[in-house]
Amino acid sequence: MDTHTTHAPSSPERLIYMANQIGDFFKSQGHDHAVAGIAEHIKKFWDPRMRKKIFEHIDNGGAGLKPNVLEAITSLKK
Repeated sequence: MDTHTTHAPSSPERLIYMANQIGDFFKSQGHDHAVAGIAEHIKKFWDPRMRKKIFEHIDNGGAGLKPNVLEAITSLKK
């Protein structure tokens, strides 16, 4: 297996990992603040190509994303 490909900065696995890490950071702020914080962080700091790939992942079911993260990214997609 080519580890360079599976761990590329914008691979779905890497994006899921990064999004869930952001979710963990905001988790202690309670549901509503966490969802808003995750969404704002991804909107501000993720490259549009990264957002496009995570939106595609959600369109394919969003497997691996924690519930607050899934909700936050879904809100950005609207």
